[in-house]
Amino acid sequence: MSDTASTTTLWRPTGPVELDLVRESGWRAWPPRLPEQPIFYPVLNEDYAIRIARDWNVKHDGAGFVTRFEVDTAFLRRYPVRRAGGETILELWVPAEELDEFNAHIVGEIEVVRAFRAEA
Repeated sequence: MSDTASTTTLWRPTGPVELDLVRESGWRAWPPRLPEQPIFYPVLNEDYAIRIARDWNVKHDGAGFVTRFEVDTAFLRRYPVRRAGGETILELWVPAEELDEFNAHIVGEIEVVRAFRAEA
């Protein structure tokens, strides 16, 4: 988690369907969670996001993307950092019912920084 001014950089690995919904938002918001997705989890480092996009999203969706975005740092303090495995496997757990408020604290646009596709 890096602080620049009053924002924190987060990453999110995503598949093509979710990315299309982000594009439809004008690159400003994450779509609502599905009923089986009670948590939205952005991650705290690009390497972890790459591993998920490349190794999970490609396998299940045919493509995986790593996005980067900035969120108001003061707002993020309500979400403790969760370790989901090794020392660098860090993420935030945002309850689905708080996603609209989370989106309101995104500063700037969500950008795609890496793309992975299944081999033909």
